Amino acid sequence: MMLKKLCIAFCLMLGFQGVFAQAEVTDEELKKYAVVMDSVDNMKADLIESISEMVKNNEKVTAARYNELSKIINDETKLAEASAKPEEIEAIKEILKFKDEGTAKIQETFKTLATEHVGAAVFNKVKKAIAEDAETKAKYQEILAELKEDSE
Repeated sequence: MMLKKLCIAFCLMLGFQGVFAQAEVTDEELKKYAVVMDSVDNMKADLIESISEMVKNNEKVTAARYNELSKIINDETKLAEASAKPEEIEAIKEILKFKDEGTAKIQETFKTLATEHVGAAVFNKVKKAIAEDAETKAKYQEILAELKEDSE
């Protein structure tokens, strides 16, 4: 009976080692994940820069007015209270449309890169490992920092 319990315990140990070995993230998987995240971060930064330029160079609305009105752009009552001019509303809607289109492109690119470059299962495995394991997170941050250095 004791031997049977030892055999069961040993088999369970071996089984758990297999599970943990499968969950281990390779450096190659981390690098692919980092490339995806770096690409998306760069796209976000480019979009933010483009929006800032659009606001700064807009002749119909000032930056301060954009910041004030963009928060209430879909509320006619609040726009009237803020004395929003039709040309201000039009300019803000154009900028927000550009932002929405850019965001949609980023999301589509992210989805494509995550599934085709990394693979959905690997992407989720790496994301989970980074969230749960400090050593994996440190490796990821190191790889990401190297990628950012190379792109500058």
